[in-house]
Amino acid sequence: MHLLWPPDEAGNVERAELERLYGYPEGESKWLAVNFVSSADGAVEVAGRSGGLTNAADREVYPLGSKLADVILVGSNTAVIEEFRGIEPDEDQAELRERHGLAPIPRIAVVTSGRTLPADAPVITDAQVPTIVITSDSAPRELREQWEAAGAEVVLAGESEVDFGVAIAALEQRGLRRIHCDGGPRLFGSLLEAGAVDELRLTISPLLVSGTAERIAKGAGIDPARLSLASVLAQDDTLLVRYLVSNS
Repeated sequence: MHLLWPPDEAGNVERAELERLYGYPEGESKWLAVNFVSSADGAVEVAGRSGGLTNAADREVYPLGSKLADVILVGSNTAVIEEFRGIEPDEDQAELRERHGLAPIPRIAVVTSGRTLPADAPVITDAQVPTIVITSDSAPRELREQWEAAGAEVVLAGESEVDFGVAIAALEQRGLRRIHCDGGPRLFGSLLEAGAVDELRLTISPLLVSGTAERIAKGAGIDPARLSLASVLAQDDTLLVRYLVSNS
């Protein structure tokens, strides 16, 4: 792995430097980093899943965002399609989290309108610590009770739809300030509209896909948000880019 940017720090990168780059700022304020892998032409999926885009470079860097997070935020469609489960840390991850003063296991928070998250989804039922289900008052009460019966903690954030300001505040109130967002595109778009995103972590996979695959953000649209380049890593033909997002 080679660091290209900032240019005055360019050179080969050791594991400790990767942890620094893909960790979270110190302090009490929340930090929300969104992580995506896309093709060079902007596709976020191959045959409906992101697995066709990932490679060795992405697999080395991408997991650091979740391993160093307090909570992994994900949309219910992505959680179901990608077959998310609760985190089961191995010895290396346990050591990493202990060294950084983190809880042994990061929590998972799933955002849903209610319709796309069955109560028996593995992201709820196969988790060592309770998954947080973030939804709105409009979600059917019976379904909310089913999520809770399956072991989830249900957070109501908003009336007819999820209010992401309320949702992020609820995570902060639980001490979950290091937030790693795994997408998908609609969740990313909603977080951008709410001005909640602090950082974009993007792996550019050396593939061309074309077709009708989605882009990394989808939604009603925003005034273009200014980005500042934080770091660029390269390995083989893959680029791993970090941008800081201006919400002013």
